[in-house]
Amino acid sequence: MDHLPIFLQLRAVPVVVIGGGHIAQRKIDLLLRVGAQITVIAPRLCAALEQRAAAGEIAHCSALFEPAHLDGARIVIAATNLKTLNAQVSAAARARAIPVNVVDDMELSTFYFPAIVDRSPLIVAIGSTGQSPVLARWVREQIEALLPGTIGTLARFIGARRKAVQEALSPAARRAFWERIVRGVAASRVLAGDDAGAEHAYQRELRAARLTCADRRSAGALGEVYLIGAGPGDADLLTLRALQLLQQADVVLHDRLVPAAVLDRARRDAERVFVGKSAASAADEVHTRQEHIHDLMVHYARQGLRVARLKGGDPFVFGRGGEEAQHLARHGIPYIVVPGITAALGAAAAAGIPLTHRQLSHSVTLVTGHPLEDGALDWTALARPHQTVVFYMGTAYLQRICAQLRAAGADEGVPAALIERATLPEQRVVSGTLAGIAALGQRRGIAAPALLVVGEVAALAQSNGECDTVKETLQSATRQASATEDLHEHC
Repeated sequence: MDHLPIFLQLRAVPVVVIGGGHIAQRKIDLLLRVGAQITVIAPRLCAALEQRAAAGEIAHCSALFEPAHLDGARIVIAATNLKTLNAQVSAAARARAIPVNVVDDMELSTFYFPAIVDRSPLIVAIGSTGQSPVLARWVREQIEALLPGTIGTLARFIGARRKAVQEALSPAARRAFWERIVRGVAASRVLAGDDAGAEHAYQRELRAARLTCADRRSAGALGEVYLIGAGPGDADLLTLRALQLLQQADVVLHDRLVPAAVLDRARRDAERVFVGKSAASAADEVHTRQEHIHDLMVHYARQGLRVARLKGGDPFVFGRGGEEAQHLARHGIPYIVVPGITAALGAAAAAGIPLTHRQLSHSVTLVTGHPLEDGALDWTALARPHQTVVFYMGTAYLQRICAQLRAAGADEGVPAALIERATLPEQRVVSGTLAGIAALGQRRGIAAPALLVVGEVAALAQSNGECDTVKETLQSATRQASATEDLHEHC
């Protein structure tokens, strides 16, 4: 290790910056954030620094550099584009034993500025000893993505309670206690903005920490459940919040629509439990399996475990997440809902279909294609033109869905598209018209999971580039609802 990473307290500390241009401005902006007392030595200032000087935020000495300018400084920054001048500043600072940074010149510097992830009061600094600032910034971007934006709030939550914990617990017990707080329910409540829930979880953990080991086991620590939307399939479409909670979960309950690539984003040592249901199952079997999922969530949470209920798409869009949330609430189990990119949004984007379009579609409706719910659907409303209707879970019932729409008054020539395994490498898109899409899907062997999109915008579906396609222009799609459009298949 060539450099020792340290954090300096610079509030009200005198810092001298040589140079008044944009390079100096970037360093000054950073120093002002920590409350440094800044003097700039430069004949002229850039406009931004002139404004800061006029506001009294920095002091400006309009002069050429002299070594005496460094007297009394605790930190020196050389930020000019003149190598000879920078070398003079570096030599004068070293002669006075003052730490000096010459921007973009490690040989003349005794310290340098790292790439910073600021989640105050939590600060992460990344350095490459000047070898590759671009690499350091890339690493910072990765860490930025992993750390929740509210993790600074968690640091303040812990800091406000450190003294009370020191008084309540022995040194040996404190570390284990704080690890349970950081990795457990209290932290997730803080990150979710639930102050009351966080305080309740903290007090529960503190009471348990005072008990003997035997008493702690009998007290029954309580975990929590994360209802996470896994999105349409592509693991890169997981939200940051979903990824963060998957890394925390002890148990992952997943269904058949969650690909292995998404499961791989969970913590390596987490227990994975398949709880998939098939839409073709008998109604009582589906009901039984859903009840079993309810029981599993409560069972694991009551063991003090963090449970990720991972489901395809969004948990609250045809995912029975609402039923699961109600069940958890009835049993007093804390839970967090993490939205996912629902299948309609992901599939339409992957197929190049805008679900709404100023000239073609003024609204979008998401519908379950399950036959048991036929009586609950307003087919007349669904058959109206100038809208988009997306049917979930309707692959096995395409003929019935298309017949119902046509019987309700939908134009037989309205464009329609089937999207199979959306966002995944094996995605297929088949497009045509309402009159022929069911037969076309059967001929092409389209199978679940797949969505049916009906509406003028479906004419804009794009192929995967594996076969020739007939592409209607936007003008023709607008002029007519594809009543005479030829069927075309997309591989």
